[in-house]
Amino acid sequence: MALKGLDIFKLSPKKNCKECGCPTCMAFSMKVAQGSMDISACPHFAPEALAKLSAATEPPMKTIKVGAGDAEMTLGGETVLFRHEKTFVSKTRYASSLCNCMDDAAIEARLADIPKVDYERIGERMFVEMVYVNYTPEGNGDYVELVKKAAATGRVLILGCKDVEVAKAALEVCKDGKPVLNGADASNYEAMNAVATAAGVVLGVSGANLSEIHDTVEKLEGLGNKNLVIDVTGENVKDTFANAVQLRKAALKDGDRTCGYPSIVNTAKIARGDSHKQAALLSLFTMKYGSIVVAENITYAEALPLYGLRQNLFTDPQKPMKVEPGIYPLNGADENSICLTTVDFALTYFLVSGELERSGVPVNLIINDAGGLSVLTSWAAGKFSASTIAKFFEEHQIEEKVKSRKLIIPGKVAVLKGEIEAKLPNWEVIIAPNEAVQLVKFMKDFE
Repeated sequence: MALKGLDIFKLSPKKNCKECGCPTCMAFSMKVAQGSMDISACPHFAPEALAKLSAATEPPMKTIKVGAGDAEMTLGGETVLFRHEKTFVSKTRYASSLCNCMDDAAIEARLADIPKVDYERIGERMFVEMVYVNYTPEGNGDYVELVKKAAATGRVLILGCKDVEVAKAALEVCKDGKPVLNGADASNYEAMNAVATAAGVVLGVSGANLSEIHDTVEKLEGLGNKNLVIDVTGENVKDTFANAVQLRKAALKDGDRTCGYPSIVNTAKIARGDSHKQAALLSLFTMKYGSIVVAENITYAEALPLYGLRQNLFTDPQKPMKVEPGIYPLNGADENSICLTTVDFALTYFLVSGELERSGVPVNLIINDAGGLSVLTSWAAGKFSASTIAKFFEEHQIEEKVKSRKLIIPGKVAVLKGEIEAKLPNWEVIIAPNEAVQLVKFMKDFE
């Protein structure tokens, strides 16, 4: 049951809040209950009350940090099952896999592929954030040396190793990077717990079924370790999907905090050798509910739709996605190329830039700051007008950066033509078609 503001108020110190500048105790208690403030913001709570309230107000899914320095990332912390209820907290992370059973040529090829997926889209870096390094006793390769090679990529590692001594040796060469040791199960959890705790890393827990996983996590919590992730990978897709969904529902809906840990889904295990199936499963478990999803390899072609899906899922639906305002030269455009202007709404940008690139005509795409709104919405709100366009041109020194004085504007705001020409007297304003799909013919005919 959710903690209410009144429950927090009863435990509050009832100090004169002018002493610390925080809101009145009742207002503060309500904000803590709503999740908009942290209980530790009030310095007057007794340590016992603070500990009790902190435990009661933390998310049903524990927040776990992996990686170190600039590579540190957060997993878990989720409070809802569906994005329409509330914004998701921690985005799914993707990992390519290596194994000591692979030959040297395959390992080098896989390592070379990892940095190829690394680009920026709407202010977010899209890249393979993790490397899963699997150990098998049948493998001929030196596992520790393989871990060293994987660590050299700069990605956060996941050590898939259930051999206690091998895991201990591997951690010696990579523990400073705060990897995940994915190796605990019902047969070795005590020894693996000791290894992970000594190295100060997150411990991954797996099992034959949900009941076994639950029991093992419970035992690890009894040993004082709550720095855990759960490997929900089953024998097949059906079992894996059921594990992922049931654990998330048990934590968020039933309040079972033993199930409330981030999850690992290893598609390289349940769809080994089938890159197309793995690509589909990467998308599936981005939505339901993988905190880390592992594939044998993530290529650039697979990454484009996958990372776009993730960005749509893990952004605040009430905050429009925007691209950075400025000049975007397309098709080898230079300072003499014609200019086309539109708004900074991400969907508009990708539609327009895509069609312009298809036309093959060199063009300087000028993206105005319109608050992330679409063309008609921003025009109606006064954020995309002759005045705002002229102001943007002045602030960004557009006339100093381009020599062309031909400016194409969206057809849906053709009414602005006269006003823009009055504000920018040196420019010839040309009206584009209403729809982006018509730009290819329009640009070729114009050329």
